[in-house]
Amino acid sequence: MSEDAVLETTLETPLTERVEAILLIVDEPIALVALAAAVHAPVPAVRQVLETLAEDYDGRGPGPRRGFELREVGGGWRLYVREDHDDLVADFVGGQAPARLSQAALETLAVIAYKQPVTRGQVASIRAVNVDSVVRTLLSRGLITELFADAETGAINYGTTDQLLEHLGINSIDELPPISPLLEDGAEGFDEGVIR
Repeated sequence: MSEDAVLETTLETPLTERVEAILLIVDEPIALVALAAAVHAPVPAVRQVLETLAEDYDGRGPGPRRGFELREVGGGWRLYVREDHDDLVADFVGGQAPARLSQAALETLAVIAYKQPVTRGQVASIRAVNVDSVVRTLLSRGLITELFADAETGAINYGTTDQLLEHLGINSIDELPPISPLLEDGAEGFDEGVIR
């Protein structure tokens, strides 16, 4: 099927269905203009659909109130579980046997979080063990990312991701508690009189 034929078939689908399909798969708020482009529709028409859907999900339309809601946050639109169901969802998700990080992974993640940008070799030096497989695990889980390659050595420098911040419930890496004074350069954030 040609690209034009796919677009024609897409445009035959009602706009509401197209908007809902995109909203269902986004994992962060999508801007109105980006959503309009994704569904091949004018911005005012998409805004009207979003407002109608939000009312419908809230039970202000012909149907019942849903267990989810459509909100405009951070300059974009996204589906969210209703606050009334937070405990239910937390219990369900918690019961799904989440994949836990090993002690080695947690230690490596802490070193990267506090020392970023940092190379694999620097992390290995601090931890005094090989961290290659642990770094691969953290990369695959989206908790760290490759920031840049060192111009002189070619070593990859790592840092944390927004996904880690979400897991920790913080907005910035600056919100991490002060690092232990037992680690190198760990005195920062402690009172002068406390560290000897």
